[in-house]
Amino acid sequence: MDEYFDEHSDVPTLYLGGWYDSYARNTPMSYMKLSAIKKSQQVLLMGPWTHGMYELTYSGDVDFGLDSQINLNDLRLAWFDHYMKGMDTEFAEWSPVRIFTMGTGSQRMNKHDYDRRLDHGGYWRSEPDWPVPGTEETPFFMHADGSLSNEEPTDDETESTGYTFDPMDPVPTMGGGISAADSIIRAGAFDQRGRADFIGCVNELPLNTRHDILTFQTPELEEDTEITGHVVMHLWAASSAKDTDFTAKLIDVHPPSDDYPDGFAMNITDSIIRARYRNGWTEPEPMEPGTPYEFVFHLYPTSNVFRKGHRIRLDISSSNWPRFDVNPNTGGPLGLERRYEIAHQTIFHSVEHPSHIVLPLQEV
Repeated sequence: MDEYFDEHSDVPTLYLGGWYDSYARNTPMSYMKLSAIKKSQQVLLMGPWTHGMYELTYSGDVDFGLDSQINLNDLRLAWFDHYMKGMDTEFAEWSPVRIFTMGTGSQRMNKHDYDRRLDHGGYWRSEPDWPVPGTEETPFFMHADGSLSNEEPTDDETESTGYTFDPMDPVPTMGGGISAADSIIRAGAFDQRGRADFIGCVNELPLNTRHDILTFQTPELEEDTEITGHVVMHLWAASSAKDTDFTAKLIDVHPPSDDYPDGFAMNITDSIIRARYRNGWTEPEPMEPGTPYEFVFHLYPTSNVFRKGHRIRLDISSSNWPRFDVNPNTGGPLGLERRYEIAHQTIFHSVEHPSHIVLPLQEV
């Protein structure tokens, strides 16, 4: 869509979105592109919402507190009163960027809430720009022992880990940035464990007990750690197939508590890449089976405080269904293929092929 930015009228524009909206990548990107080339006021507002649900305090099974909601009609009126009538509304004092940072709540269950949601909480903040100035783009490397850390792999480590991806048994979707599919796919934040009301779940075990999900996580954090900005995955992988998919999901692992005896693995952001389009959308390129490739793809931006005692977790797999269509692994025409192949996937975490995720750290 870059070719259309110059055609956009130079008028004050409000970019409004949510961290669990399917447009969570497009909304900040539009602000970034247009604020750089337009003279009129450009404003970005991002909350903890799913698509269009600005007046709710929760997304999925996680609540963010009464302050997280907005009155959309009041907001629109204040915007147009200020920019069309010159009235002194709240927008006279707004900074270019206003975001909701998740994660500063009690981390307990809201027992007064009929639906008993996790009180993850959060707060509003104003910033001069997006990405937030002073962001430290920090690589977290995947290691053979399942750890995730700032330390690069060493020669002493096992170079890779493998799993088998069966297109007939895809990983079920457990929330995320989804729009207009509530009857089939539930958007938002959920504990990443199976449950009967989600399509594809066959038990109530943690999702990462599946054989086709690799988990990498930090030790328990010694201090609060804030991630605000764009999240980029650098995955070195190989496959037995000519074409396949790879997924990445960033998770805030809450420790066990009285309310959540097994902890709560809250999905923060995720994404997927189709191997044939690893170098662009216009010229599909088949993989050479067994050959390592670097897959660079963006997860949705976010803003979340991982509290002391929590863990930062990264789950790697090859499906997230029904949110994303399942790759048959054949390399044939997409949407027309009636056969499928089981793919044997290799994820590298070596000195030569250091898979890592780049997290936008902030001072807390």
